[in-house]
Amino acid sequence: MLNRRQIIQSALAGAPLINSQLFADSAKKAGPHFAPKAKKIIYLFMAGGPSQLETFDYKPQMKKMFDKDLPDSIRQGQRTTNMTAGQSRFPIAPSVYNFKQHGQNGTWVSELLPKTASMIDDLCLIKSMHTDAINHDPAKTLICTGNQLPGMASLGAWLSYGLGSINPNLPNFTVLNCAKWSGKVNVQGLYSRLWGAGFLPSHHQGVNFQAMGDPILYLSNPKGISRNQRKAMINLSDSLNQEHFNKFGDPEIQTTMAQQDMAFRMQKSIPAVTNMSAEPDHVKALYGPEVNIPGTFAYNALQARKLIEADVRTVQIFHRGWDHHGHLPKNMAGQCRDVDHACYGLIQDLKQRGLLDETLVVWGGEFGRTIFSQGKLSQSNYGRDHHPRCFSMWMAGAGVKKGLVYGETDDFSYNIVDKPVHIRDLNATILHLMGLDHHKLSFPFRGLDMRLTGVEPAKVIKKIINS
Repeated sequence: MLNRRQIIQSALAGAPLINSQLFADSAKKAGPHFAPKAKKIIYLFMAGGPSQLETFDYKPQMKKMFDKDLPDSIRQGQRTTNMTAGQSRFPIAPSVYNFKQHGQNGTWVSELLPKTASMIDDLCLIKSMHTDAINHDPAKTLICTGNQLPGMASLGAWLSYGLGSINPNLPNFTVLNCAKWSGKVNVQGLYSRLWGAGFLPSHHQGVNFQAMGDPILYLSNPKGISRNQRKAMINLSDSLNQEHFNKFGDPEIQTTMAQQDMAFRMQKSIPAVTNMSAEPDHVKALYGPEVNIPGTFAYNALQARKLIEADVRTVQIFHRGWDHHGHLPKNMAGQCRDVDHACYGLIQDLKQRGLLDETLVVWGGEFGRTIFSQGKLSQSNYGRDHHPRCFSMWMAGAGVKKGLVYGETDDFSYNIVDKPVHIRDLNATILHLMGLDHHKLSFPFRGLDMRLTGVEPAKVIKKIINS
C-alpha cells in the first residue's frame, strides 16, 4: 500500500508509480494469448523511406509518361512536404532500373536486388502499405511505437512485456545500428525512443549494441577490477536497493537490481554471442563481402542470426541513408547493394539451421517515395519526395505465406487500389504471429489502457498468415 508521501513524490517526479505496481502483478502473467506461430523476430528497418518504384513496385507504363505532369485526378490534392510544395510542376520520373519476373508466381523485382529476387518464393511481399505521417521523425516514431508522439513503447518493448524473456542471460530486445552505409546525404537521425520502453517498466527497452569497442557500453570491468570484486559491489548495491524497496515499494528499484544482475551475467554471455571469429567462412560468405566489417548491415545481419540462435526474442537492425530527394539512381544502387546480399544470407542461414520456422523477419521503412521528381529531372537523374500513401515491405519466416504478393497500387504507384495495409494492421499482424491479441495487450497509463495499435481500428492481415 502506498502512503501519501510516496504518492506525492511519484506525482511530483512524473513517475507512474501506481501503474508500475499494477505492472508488478501483471508481469507474472506474461505469455502468449494463444499458440504463437513465431517465437522470435528480426526487424530490418530501412530508415529514410526506400523507394518502392526502384525495388518492388514495377510501373512500366510510366516510361511513356516521362516528364509529363502527374494528373490531378491521381494526386487528388494530397499535401506534399515543404521540399516540393513550391514546385510549379510534378513531372513523372520513371525508374531507370529494369525489372524481371522471379519465382513461381512471376513476381517483379528490380535489378538492384538480385539476391532478394532469387529468394522471392520465401517472401511475402506487401505492396499496399500506407501510413499517416509525411515526415521522417513522426513516421518512424509511428511505425516503431504506434504513435507519432514521443513517449510510447516500441514494438520490441511490447513483445518483452507481453511474452517475457527466453534467455535470462541476454537482453530480451537488442538493437543493432549500422554505422556504415553507402548514402551520405539526407541521413536522418535515429532516436532511442524508437526502441524505448515508454511508459512500460524500463527493463523492456531495447539494448543498443555498439559498432566499435565493447558491444554494450561498460561491459568490461575497469582496469584493476576483478570479476569477484564486481560481484561483491553488485551484492552490496542489491542489499541497499532492497532496503530502499522495502521502505518505498517502487518496482523501478527492482528493475534496477534486475538490470545490474543482468549486466553482470552479460559480461560472460555477450562476448560469446558476439564472437564472429567462430563463424566458418562458408557461413560468412552467405552474407556478402562486408560481413567482416563491424558496423555494416552484413555484419549486423550475421550478428542478428547469432542473437536469435542464442534465444534473444527481438532483434532490430536500423540501416540509414534511404532518403533520396536527389541523385536517386546512384544513391539507391549503393543502398540496395548494402542490404541485398546480407538479407539473402540471413534468410538462408536461418533456414539451414531450422530457425526460420520460429523466427519472423520483417523488411521495410517508414514510408515510400513519389512517382514525380523533386527538383530537376533528366533521363538518368532525379529525386523523389516522401510518400505515405503507398509503399512496399516484405515479411518472411514463421507463420507467413511464402511467395505471396499482397495488395496493389495504381499505375503511378501513388494510390492503393487493392488490399490496403495500414502500419497499425502490420503491427497487429506481427503481434498475432507472436501469439498476442493486439486488443488484449495493454498497459494502464494516465487513465488509459495503452496499446501498440492505439484506439483507431487495426486488423490482423489473415490472408498472409498460414492456417
